[in-house]
Amino acid sequence: MSRILLLLLLPLVVLSAMPAAEPPATPKGETLTPEWASAFAKLALKGAKKEFPNKPGHVLLDDKDTKTPKALHPAFYGCYDWHSAVHGHWMLVRVLRAHPTLPQAKDIRAVLAEHLTAANIKTEVEYFNRPEAKSFERPYGWAWLLKLAEELHTWDDPDAKTWAENLRPLAELIANRYIEYFPKQTYPIRAGVHSNTAFGLTFAHDYAKATGNKKLQELIEERAKAYYGKDADAPARWEPDGADFLSPSLCEADLMRRVLPPAEFAAWFHRYLPGAVKGEPANLFGPATVTDRTDPQLVHLDGLNLSRAWCLRGIITALPKDDPARKALAASAAKHAEAGLKHVSSGDYAGEHWLASFAVWMLSLPAPE
Repeated sequence: MSRILLLLLLPLVVLSAMPAAEPPATPKGETLTPEWASAFAKLALKGAKKEFPNKPGHVLLDDKDTKTPKALHPAFYGCYDWHSAVHGHWMLVRVLRAHPTLPQAKDIRAVLAEHLTAANIKTEVEYFNRPEAKSFERPYGWAWLLKLAEELHTWDDPDAKTWAENLRPLAELIANRYIEYFPKQTYPIRAGVHSNTAFGLTFAHDYAKATGNKKLQELIEERAKAYYGKDADAPARWEPDGADFLSPSLCEADLMRRVLPPAEFAAWFHRYLPGAVKGEPANLFGPATVTDRTDPQLVHLDGLNLSRAWCLRGIITALPKDDPARKALAASAAKHAEAGLKHVSSGDYAGEHWLASFAVWMLSLPAPE
């Protein structure tokens, strides 16, 4: 009996003594590699034409307004909500532009060609012109729409030129909404979610510079300085809130590095986050913890880790090479990138419909040296 038992156990002993199989290679969280681009494209393609579930920010005046998401927004109806659909399309453009030979290239072009038609964008413009839609997607969805327009405008590709021209009426409408609205917004909104003013101005500034819209650029620079120019000792120790996907303090710094000259920005930054040299406050410099990735609010914190990483990467580029805060900022950026990239594909739609866009923008920025 003992011989039989020994023979049965022998294979297990041999297997346990063998070296463990190497895990499959994964891309490093430094740049937008073809592997990352392909993985993220799959997620965006899965959501781009997925009309339901959907969370419309739609004001109903009567029963005639009860329309499906696709009827209301034929260009941007997928991915759960309008802004996620918009930045999902931006992400598809960005990954295709970065890696034109992706396996998903044909599918990406097909989706963009189907959605970004002149007729579809005309319907989107008509929706924004409804009196009840004056504040629709302000400013988060506005910002991503302008980021999509910027991406198409700066891409030397025949299809992109067509899509950019089709999108232009909506982009110009949104740009004018900025010019009309922000002089009336006396105080900035410092939330860690869609209403954040600094984030809303950041992508709009990028668009304004890329397209030569001086009026928009000047407005944003004036508003940014008025809102944030005198800020000092930011209360970053209070971050994060329980459902943040943006860091109020880091989004503000990411905007100010765009609108201030380098030397002026460095001085402002050290007044604003005086503990940055030491990596303080610790809860800002360390990644957020996510306890439930099936909860649409709690999973926001995965996005926070990615958006913190992109802000930190951007801030570093605006500081002198010998700035004493660079080391702590770079270490924090790496930690946040690693934490966020692990969970872009969680298997649950609560995060998968939007996190890839955050990952792509983060990986599009230079990793700290």
